[in-house]
Parts: sequence; structure tokens; C-alpha cells
Amino acid sequence: MEVRAYGEAVPFVTTDGSTIKSLLDLSVAPVANHSLAEATLPAAGQTERHHHKVSEEMYYLLEGQGRMEIDGVERDVAVGDAVLIPVGTWHQITNTGSADLRFLCTCAPPWSAEDTYFA
Repeated sequence: MEVRAYGEAVPFVTTDGSTIKSLLDLSVAPVANHSLAEATLPAAGQTERHHHKVSEEMYYLLEGQGRMEIDGVERDVAVGDAVLIPVGTWHQITNTGSADLRFLCTCAPPWSAEDTYFA
């Protein structure tokens, strides 16, 4: 059984600019097929627009509000929204609120910096 306490996750800044806490991924557990992390963007913050050639990604918003862009299509997102980011699609999320935007990220196969590509 693999259980990781939230408080044990050490935050780091990813190549796209978000602050991540890896909850279950290859860096902390014997994960084979996916990863789970929490991302945080400060007020007015945004990720750098990017895509993944291998991983499908999903976001689930826990706190705040934002604007999600996937392949040029934009939509406002808020607490309780789940977002599918298909493999190969360009995407970016922007915090449009006055507080932190916090969301869960899942990737299958697991996220890796080497699978993050920028324009």
C-alpha cells in the first residue's frame, strides 16, 4: 500500500511556471501509469503555453477561478470544474481571481518535464 501525506509533499516550480506538489508520481512512489499533483498559481499568474506529446492531462479545480485555453479555445473555469487536456493539445491556464488558483493535475502516462514542449 502506498499512502502519501499531503504535508510531506515538497513544492517545486515546473517548467510551465506553476508551483507543484507531487502527491503520487514516479519521483515519490512506484507509480506505473499515471501521476497526481496539486498545482498552485498566484493571483494574475499563468502557466506558460505548452503541450505534451505523450501524456493526457486532467485538471480539477479546488480553489479560485481561472481561464483555460486549449488549442485556441478559451473558457472560464471555477471550483468543481474538471478539464480534459488531450495529448498534443496546446494549453495554458491563467488565474483570473484575486487569490491563489489551486487545482489537482493528473497525467497518464505520468508527467515528466521531458514531455513538456513550448512554442
